[in-house]
Amino acid sequence: MEGGVTVADKAEFKECLRLTWTQPYILQLVLSAGIGGLLFGYDTGVISGALLYIRDDFSAVEKSTVLRETIVSMAVAGAIVGAAFGGWMNDKFGRRPSIIIADALFFGGAVIMAFAPTPTVIIVGRVFVGLGVGMASMTAPLYISEASPARIRGALVSTNGLLITGGQFLAYLINLAFTKVPGTWRWMLGIAGVPALVQFILMLMLPESPRWLYRKGRKEEASAILRKIYPANEVEQEIDAMRQSVDEEVFLEGSIGEQGLIGKLRKALGSKVVRRGLVAGVIVQVAQQFVGINTVMYYSPTIVQLAGFASNNTAMALSLITSGLNAIGSIVSMFFVDRAGRRRLMLISLVGIVVWLAVLGGTFLGAAHHAPPVSDLETRLFANQTQTCPEFNPNLLPGACLALNNASRQTCRADQREFYTEGCPNNFGWLALIGLGAYIVSYSPGMGTVPWIVNSEIYPLRFRGICGGIAAVANWVSNLIVTQTFLSLTKALGTSATFFLFCGVSFLALIVVFFTVPETKGLQFEEVERMLERNDYKPWKRYHGVGDLEPAKNSEIGLTAP
Repeated sequence: MEGGVTVADKAEFKECLRLTWTQPYILQLVLSAGIGGLLFGYDTGVISGALLYIRDDFSAVEKSTVLRETIVSMAVAGAIVGAAFGGWMNDKFGRRPSIIIADALFFGGAVIMAFAPTPTVIIVGRVFVGLGVGMASMTAPLYISEASPARIRGALVSTNGLLITGGQFLAYLINLAFTKVPGTWRWMLGIAGVPALVQFILMLMLPESPRWLYRKGRKEEASAILRKIYPANEVEQEIDAMRQSVDEEVFLEGSIGEQGLIGKLRKALGSKVVRRGLVAGVIVQVAQQFVGINTVMYYSPTIVQLAGFASNNTAMALSLITSGLNAIGSIVSMFFVDRAGRRRLMLISLVGIVVWLAVLGGTFLGAAHHAPPVSDLETRLFANQTQTCPEFNPNLLPGACLALNNASRQTCRADQREFYTEGCPNNFGWLALIGLGAYIVSYSPGMGTVPWIVNSEIYPLRFRGICGGIAAVANWVSNLIVTQTFLSLTKALGTSATFFLFCGVSFLALIVVFFTVPETKGLQFEEVERMLERNDYKPWKRYHGVGDLEPAKNSEIGLTAP
């Protein structure tokens, strides 16, 4: 089997447009399943803006960073469970029922959040949404891949990734649209139920994955679906190709010789090839999260406010830029990942991340040292709404320090003043926005997409499922750690120190990735295995293919399909 993840090129996109025009059923399948990617991206983006207004409505959320972090991160916790449970459901009941159940969970969570009377109920809704996101995030690409013609599979699977970033961008637009509507955050969170309901209805009218049906012995049903996907002159060839592929897959699974999860894991870790691949795969997934990307995606408007922009509307409008840059970066990655190589693209990405996180840390440090003073005279104008305030160095016009409650906020705004809760006005805000944008541009084409490609290429085929699952769980758990601690870190260490911390972690990631992750560009699956089993294996050494990768005498990969 020829290796590597299918990365779409220009010719493949042209063929994709031609074939979907002549076979519209393909487009119906892909777009219906791809709504799962849209939901994934929307949930990531919408909570960042909704959190600003949830904070305004509930004083407990305003005063507790841990509660704010929990509202954000419980969706991630739900996604970890949803992804694990979804893998079992995919194999047991099929791809289509898994997507339908994911939609039901997401829709239920959106309704719960829209009508939530307390922060606790919002958290419950976030858990339901997370379960749906976790199931959809792994099922939708699988369904698209198995229902797509082989020659345009890369282009069609790429649409799922584009829909994720598109969903994030759409979330920021919807956030802005509802800022002046009564109920603000309820509309922002509740509107997500609409695409989930649409996908639920569409999936009821679509078939199961033909590959899953074939594996379950329902060969006639699988053949009937393939006849709708492929032109008549290609159907028999594709049915035969699917039969050979499934037979090879079953053979490889049987070669493991273990049925239980623990047995398969023991067998996998007993292989030097798998251990080396798993180290690289897990490291890039953990690094993807620990460089701090989800502090930006989940808390982008809050970071903008920390930079000195008080208005919720302004914070969300400026955050729209970061989401747009992320979407553009995903497109750029599709064109460069096979030219620059996976390893090189990640290392260049990490260098940029380190530089711009250092700039952000320095910017917030400068802002903190040049904040305006607190004036006793200004503060006395607000009578009983004052509190104990810190001293600031004079640079801008002096302000008042007030108790954090709705009465203070309304009184301040009635006097045509800005009410700052996250940061202070300063002359460094524009530099923070440039640093934030540059950070996204550095992250998205490299560390944003390449870790998933590496994980699709670096494991032996017979262990790809279990190793990919371990790496995915590592990614979600790392995501949970970052989202649950970011605001607490900004309170405990300060905003500048938090970004310097992420800068240090990113520099460490750069060193570790350099010494543990090999280049897989242009290598077939078998060649990747031969590279990993070599006694003189060095991750930083470039292996060019068959000439460099002759099988070793004591090969661990001496399995061939009949």
